[in-house]
Amino acid sequence: MSEDRSYICIDLKCFYASVECVERGLDPFTTNLVVADPGRTEKTICLAITPAMKDLGISNRCRVFEIPSHVKYIMAKPQMTHYMKISADIYSIYLRYVSPDDIHAYSIDECFIDATPYLSLYHMTAKEFAAMLMDVVLAETGICATAGVGTNLFLAKVALDITAKHVEDNIGYLDQAEFERTIQTHTPITDIRNIGPGIAKRLAKFGVYDLRGVCRMEEDALYREFGVNAEYLIDHAHGIEPCTIAEIHEYEPSAHSMMSGQVLSCDYSYDDALVVLKEMVDALVLDLVEKNLVAETISLYVGYAREREDRENRSDGEFFDGGHGKRPLHGRRSVPHTGGTRKQFGRTNLYSKIMPRFIDLFEETTRRDKPIRRINVGFGGVVPEEFATVDLFTDEQAEAEEKSLQEAVLAVKGKFGKNALLRGMSLAEKATARERNEQVGGHHA
Repeated sequence: MSEDRSYICIDLKCFYASVECVERGLDPFTTNLVVADPGRTEKTICLAITPAMKDLGISNRCRVFEIPSHVKYIMAKPQMTHYMKISADIYSIYLRYVSPDDIHAYSIDECFIDATPYLSLYHMTAKEFAAMLMDVVLAETGICATAGVGTNLFLAKVALDITAKHVEDNIGYLDQAEFERTIQTHTPITDIRNIGPGIAKRLAKFGVYDLRGVCRMEEDALYREFGVNAEYLIDHAHGIEPCTIAEIHEYEPSAHSMMSGQVLSCDYSYDDALVVLKEMVDALVLDLVEKNLVAETISLYVGYAREREDRENRSDGEFFDGGHGKRPLHGRRSVPHTGGTRKQFGRTNLYSKIMPRFIDLFEETTRRDKPIRRINVGFGGVVPEEFATVDLFTDEQAEAEEKSLQEAVLAVKGKFGKNALLRGMSLAEKATARERNEQVGGHHA
């Protein structure tokens, strides 16, 4: 891979928390603030905390009850629509200097930029260009950023995640030589993008704890252990990433799917969870109709509440070292999830055909003796509506009437809001549709 390209990965530091601090005229580097919904229990996850709280050793994605009692802090209620607006404003700043063809929005607070064509234009090095963009964002929004610069997308991301934390200007830099010198022996290996605790544990079976160890492994052994995903692991262990931003923009998946999921706020019984399932399927079917799509398969995932176990009675004594000290793997045990995938009797987006299949799947697979805490529903084999299945037994008039009714529901919701028209089940005590219709990504809009 040529090293004549320069990529920048920019991350908006503690984005949600920083936005809340800016609105209050506070400095996120000296203010203790968490973004979390005060209306939920103390088990709710903090969406973000300020750098000041990180300096106290508090984890970014901690739960509220995990914050030490002696730490005084401000709790800010999430406002996702506002965060999206600020993110869009910052993206528009980048567009003053860079073509949209050379930007890939990785998340609401992070993006990649192919800086290669612009360095000669602005007479800057890649680090100077990154610093200029960060300074403009800070001046116009008050949001501080960090950046990674690399000769490919992977190196830019690793430079952001690891190297930028240890330099005064908050801009990390990695080329191939620097990667081999500093990152291949870096531990814990879970700091590397796309290497989580599961992969780290599997590598540990071979006595491998860093990327240099991966480089020394026999490739056949890696492919036996990880399958086709070994290719990514091998490339990244050597600092290689052939993919470019242009290729990301051009990518078209060979298969399409749609998915919706939610973590329930408390333990749900079988019957209450069935109500939520119906609400979720109803909403996802309307998404199909609105986008003029049909689906060939359905999928369901039901997760159950965890059970605490008596640690003294456990004999396995397993530990995992993620680089932050060993912790026991036992102590909390998940009841296995249930669900599955079913092929429909044809490609359709009709509620009358899809809902009974989901109810059957739920009734066939879901346990009645365990409290439910998570439900995911999805569609597979999603294709344009013109590929809907029609056979000799299809009542075309009835289907046209149902489709017209679905479109009318969408029109009312589009004009007056999603809660303007609801099914009666959404008035049940444990129903969630009304609340979720007022949220973005499961959080207050």
